[in-house]
Amino acid sequence: MMPADSLERQLIDVLDAIALHRPDPGAAQGRMGRWFSELTQAMRTHSLPGHAALGGDHALAQQREALNAALTSCMATWERQWHRLAPAQALAQSFEDHVMLLVFGKFNAGKSSLCNLLAERFAAHGRSVHFFRLSGGRVEDVRGPLPEGATETTACVQGVRLGERLVLLDTPGLHSVTPENAELTQCFTDSADGVLWLTSSTSPGQVQELGELARELHRHKPLLPLITRSDVIEEDEVDGEIVKRLRNKSAANRRLQQEDVQARAQQKLQAMGVAPALLKPAVSLSAHVIRAQGQTPQALSEGGLTRLYAALLEIVEAALRYKQRKPAEVLLHHLEETVLHALEQQLCPGLALLGRDIVQERERLRALQPRLVQQVLRQVLLQLAALLQRWEATQDLAGLCGEIDALAQSALGDEIAARLGGYACAGMAPPEPLRSCLPPGLGYEVFYADQAPAHGCAQGAAPMFIGHASLHAALQDLVGERVARQCALALARCHEALDQVGTGVRSLEDCLLRQRAPLLQIRDELRT
Repeated sequence: MMPADSLERQLIDVLDAIALHRPDPGAAQGRMGRWFSELTQAMRTHSLPGHAALGGDHALAQQREALNAALTSCMATWERQWHRLAPAQALAQSFEDHVMLLVFGKFNAGKSSLCNLLAERFAAHGRSVHFFRLSGGRVEDVRGPLPEGATETTACVQGVRLGERLVLLDTPGLHSVTPENAELTQCFTDSADGVLWLTSSTSPGQVQELGELARELHRHKPLLPLITRSDVIEEDEVDGEIVKRLRNKSAANRRLQQEDVQARAQQKLQAMGVAPALLKPAVSLSAHVIRAQGQTPQALSEGGLTRLYAALLEIVEAALRYKQRKPAEVLLHHLEETVLHALEQQLCPGLALLGRDIVQERERLRALQPRLVQQVLRQVLLQLAALLQRWEATQDLAGLCGEIDALAQSALGDEIAARLGGYACAGMAPPEPLRSCLPPGLGYEVFYADQAPAHGCAQGAAPMFIGHASLHAALQDLVGERVARQCALALARCHEALDQVGTGVRSLEDCLLRQRAPLLQIRDELRT
């Protein structure tokens, strides 16, 4: 490997020679705009339909309303979320002629120390160094160096311009105790063209950090893992006294840590569906040892700057490729994460649950039908004999049948209310009057002395006995048929409501599924 000072000069020369061009929006952004318009229109036309038979207090209707509300809420947040990216986009524009690397890591990972060390090295080669911070979404110049080792108490994003083409953006720690810091860090993530992921050698590559790493790699930015604080304190005896000295970790120890971080990072990324090729080989370094040894060429090399410069040359090249497509990538990230992913997260689990509940409700209704008929018929038939006896004196079949009709309708209404709560079945047309369904000539059977039974009263004769066996049998059959038919109609109305909601569920699921493939195609073509 080249000496540290040679690689240092090469890196600076490469940065000086960079000729940046304004990104060309190209066809990708236009296609993404059309995709978003089509998605918005599709979502507006695919809200889940209601049905008059499914009352608002039914559990399925409430699920449907909750999903429609979630869909409306998602659509309402899309524009607000896009506007929230404005500070990051403004920052990116203010540094559009620079390669911006985000220095990313949890609190106390050595981010400020790295920025200050590189600033010192650029200044040693006569290059300009300007420190700044972001305040109120604006860039303000500040005196350097960046504070090191201070307790993090404010949401402050700071950075340094190295020469004319390189910017390091030092963010609050990923796992800061200040919630505003983490939010601000994520807000400015889109501004960077590449990421330096710093993780301390005391516990490198923690899983929670890899989760944040996956988020960045999903955005297809080049990422370089840096294992910082790669040093140990050893004790030595000088003139009879114990002296503590800081030294670099051994090459073997560094190699093992780099291989471990690399292997676990690749495994995690593969599990998350991220291309491991975006992950650059891990590098170890100790800014403290380099400084303690006076930043001599040997100290720079042994401290890890030689390997860091080689890695920076590689990531700067990849970052330049990303920078040319950054505007399209920012829009793509918004559409993938804020729009489509949010839709899928908010809707898909609820749609799947509603679909399963509809299937279960259909099964319940099918099993309910014979029991519903049985219960209604039982209530009517228990009173049928008494009704026939009460109407013997007048033998008024219209009055008798009207009372039976009223009893059947009342029993059916009670059972529907008890067993079909939440459904609106009251709007069904009543059946034709029972009297009109009786066969002609059928009625009470009147017996006179020494006479055969007659239907109705003989003129001037007193009946000896009035029978109604045939009428009872006919009414029982007719009532059974009518109750079964009405129960079937009521349940058919319930099934119709379920079918309509179920069709809406499948239609919305299919619509969401169809949206992903075109966006993925745009993404793949953008990155080839």
